[in-house]
Amino acid sequence: MTVLVCRSCRLRDIPAEGVRPGSRLLDAVTKAAENTGITVQGVSCLANCRRGVNVAMLRDGGWSYLFGKLDEESAGDIIAGAELFATSADPFMPFRGRPQALKRGLIARIPTFDHLKDLP
Repeated sequence: MTVLVCRSCRLRDIPAEGVRPGSRLLDAVTKAAENTGITVQGVSCLANCRRGVNVAMLRDGGWSYLFGKLDEESAGDIIAGAELFATSADPFMPFRGRPQALKRGLIARIPTFDHLKDLP
């Protein structure tokens, strides 16, 4: 289970110089993930700047998820959602039990290549 945090997200009302909110979220999520077995990694851009700060979740055999409108206070919810997704019996993150920050912040759910072969 991997959580990708957009470290370049800065939001419109934040000056370009200084520590960006994406970097602060990366630090908070990394700390929240300690001793959980969840991998957290910063990425340069998730290309969803209007709805930042953004996080993606990836799991072997599972669909990928992109969430936005997150902040440092969302770090616990992000890890709780990642744990829920990691233990799901199917390739989806269950809606029931998903933290509110991830329910309202869902941007996209992206299928695996294996699921695409079943589409017309």
